[in-house]
Amino acid sequence: KTAHNPKAMRDYFITERIEAGIVLNGWEVKSLRANRIQLKESYAIFKDNEAWLINAHISPLPSCTDRATNPTRTRKLLLNRRELRSLQGKLTRQGYTLIPLNLHWKNNRAKLELGLGKGKHKYDKRMAERNRSWDMEKRRLQKTLHK
Repeated sequence: KTAHNPKAMRDYFITERIEAGIVLNGWEVKSLRANRIQLKESYAIFKDNEAWLINAHISPLPSCTDRATNPTRTRKLLLNRRELRSLQGKLTRQGYTLIPLNLHWKNNRAKLELGLGKGKHKYDKRMAERNRSWDMEKRRLQKTLHK
């Protein structure tokens, strides 16, 4: 994994995952290889029957000589027609959004894993934190009992 979105699992219930290609410039590929990407505030939308990644920040390397470097430019996502139609139909449901979960390399191509998710409310986040801390406490107790 090159980059992951730390807020995705905490802020959303992810119901479905899908892998998409991403259209990048040359300097962006070099920056990805150097792990200079942030997916924290990014999301995906549909416009003119195409998927687009919004607000993903790719920082240019200091050696980048391209004058037109826009770190948060809108990038096209590569999905086949069946996947596009399926996701568009699911996104019309109330409250669902398309969130980038992680970006990784597959056969020397950058792939973005997208998650179809519904936003969590504050009480859902508190419940998840409570369950996580209880699981840690159970593991700690089991370790002390087995000594």
